[in-house]
Amino acid sequence: MKNAPVAQMAVPAGVVGVVLLLVVPLPPQMLDLLIVVNITASLVILLTSMYVQKPLDFSIFPSLILVFTLFRLGLNVASTRLVLGDGYAGDVIDAFGHFVVGGSLVIGLVIFLILVVIQFTVITNGAGRVAEVGARFTLDAMPGKQMAIDADLNSGLIDEEQARRRRAEISAEADFYGAMDGGSKFVKGDAIAGIIITVINLVGGFVIGMTQMGMSAGEAIERFSLLTIGDGLVTQIPALLLSVATGIVVTRATAEGDMGTAAAKQLTQSRSALLIAGGAAIALALLPGMPKLPFLLVGSGLVLLGQRAKSAAKAEEAAAQAEQEQAQVTGAPAGDTPEQIIEQMRVHTLEVLLAPDLVDLVGTGPEQDLLARVRGLRKKVAMDLGIVVPPVRTRDSVDLPASTYAVRIAGVEVGRGQAPAGRVLALGDDLAALPGTSVSEPVFGLPGKWVPAELRHTAELHGATVVDRVSVLITHLGALVTQNAARLLGREDVRVLTEGVKRVNPSVVEELVPTLMSLGEVQRVLQGLLVEEVPIRDLGRIYEALSLRAKVSTDPEGLVEAARLALGPALAAPYVQDGVLRVLTLEPTLEHHLAEQLRPGDGGTQLLVDPQRLDSMLTQLRLAVQRAEQDGRGVVLACAPAIRPALRRLVALGTARLPVLSYTEVTSAGVDVETVGMVSGDHAIAA
Repeated sequence: MKNAPVAQMAVPAGVVGVVLLLVVPLPPQMLDLLIVVNITASLVILLTSMYVQKPLDFSIFPSLILVFTLFRLGLNVASTRLVLGDGYAGDVIDAFGHFVVGGSLVIGLVIFLILVVIQFTVITNGAGRVAEVGARFTLDAMPGKQMAIDADLNSGLIDEEQARRRRAEISAEADFYGAMDGGSKFVKGDAIAGIIITVINLVGGFVIGMTQMGMSAGEAIERFSLLTIGDGLVTQIPALLLSVATGIVVTRATAEGDMGTAAAKQLTQSRSALLIAGGAAIALALLPGMPKLPFLLVGSGLVLLGQRAKSAAKAEEAAAQAEQEQAQVTGAPAGDTPEQIIEQMRVHTLEVLLAPDLVDLVGTGPEQDLLARVRGLRKKVAMDLGIVVPPVRTRDSVDLPASTYAVRIAGVEVGRGQAPAGRVLALGDDLAALPGTSVSEPVFGLPGKWVPAELRHTAELHGATVVDRVSVLITHLGALVTQNAARLLGREDVRVLTEGVKRVNPSVVEELVPTLMSLGEVQRVLQGLLVEEVPIRDLGRIYEALSLRAKVSTDPEGLVEAARLALGPALAAPYVQDGVLRVLTLEPTLEHHLAEQLRPGDGGTQLLVDPQRLDSMLTQLRLAVQRAEQDGRGVVLACAPAIRPALRRLVALGTARLPVLSYTEVTSAGVDVETVGMVSGDHAIAA
């Protein structure tokens, strides 16, 4: 803006000028100009407060109160100096002292006192009380508003930018009402200062007129009292305008539109009220001794407004009926705009559907903190896998059976479970003595039973692990998110992650994208890593490996293996227990046979294994994993790097929980390796 430098300098210069008013004498002509500026500026502030739609639209108002209060006090000092020194303080004060109050000391004092009482006792006290209560209620409501924003963010109703903007508005609202609470004290102090200055001017003028100017007592009172009243009026009128503006701002509620529009709309919303008030005014005109014309004019006006309100209500009703009839003709529900239909059609990336009796999970209690736990889950997944899980949209669904929840990814259900109200899940082997419904835990398949919540302590005494409903749902959701992380990683997510790497390591990104690989190809590689639950947090190292490999070949499988090799010890670290990595290996003859059966394919390399040998191998692996889990130990399958991708795809058919690492990845971990089993083509050989 061209006027921005002027605006930046105007306020500081004005404040400095106000300070100078306190010490530098002013000529009467300059004082006249400043008094007019004070009155008109106060009127502008009052009108602006009426036209703002919400208080935050006039957020500078508390600072204006301080500046204009100081301005008025400066004018009081300057006018007092002229009144007491010269017996003349300009034409404006003289006009207020003679013309406005008719030159009468008594009338002037009465009007001045009335203005002071109105401002100090009514408006200022009321506005100060409203500002104080508003500040207190706003601060008390902040936690609830923040939770509502978090709930909308987690459910996908708003994005991060909208949530950030709404949080900023809440903070600004709290700061505004706090500032208004303090600003109302300035207005109150200004009213007190006006009374004191007026008394000082009266007493001081009377003494100076008699002692220094040689006036009689009557002449001194007549001259200086009129000047003092005029001075008090020209400062109290702007103060009154600013007090009214303060009251209007702090009493504005959630009306949409300016004050005039909202008042006209809401005062005319009741046709009966207008007609009754009009009839009452006309009835008063018929009473003996009452003036007929004023009551008849006002009553007729109210009746006319009531009739117009009736016509407007009928027109709105007819329009609504016409819209409904049109909707019935077209077969579309009323109010279903194309934008609303498009929003309903939108497929959300991640959804949690709750049966109607599970809606109580979305609350603030210890077992109703679903939204807060979802937020924590998103952060945990980001720290574990390196991806930002999209906002989880939570809604109820009447199509689900009672006590059932379902998780959808891209509109497709990937899992469901139960979380009956008033119950907790007890996990253990000896649960026969506990009442409840036996179930299988949805993530690990552990035997469990939904028991009444009041029997939690009893279940723990039986050696069971007790889990609340929200924990069950969150654990299940976390497992599903981890298993489907590749589907959750979109092209836009890759772009955001790449820009994050570029800020700290620009050379790697500039060399890779788009010179060697497109974002789509990078997305495919990252999805390939996530399919095997490989974290992609170390994107800088991954991109360095992809830059080197892409110069030789852009084969997706080769790129994934190059990225895995660059991650090195990070691949085996999650499976190391007590400094030991326990592995299953393939019998050399079987491994050699698999290498000979390796063939290229559209989705990567494939192993051509006869069904009987494949079934035997998968059975042995499944049994070995079960034995390791019973002993509380993790285990991985180690094989030659050449067959690792194809073998992993075969192993996933039998046991998805068995990681497959290459010998290079195992040895790069730098830990002790313990072989716990060997798989042959026909049987397992114990280590």
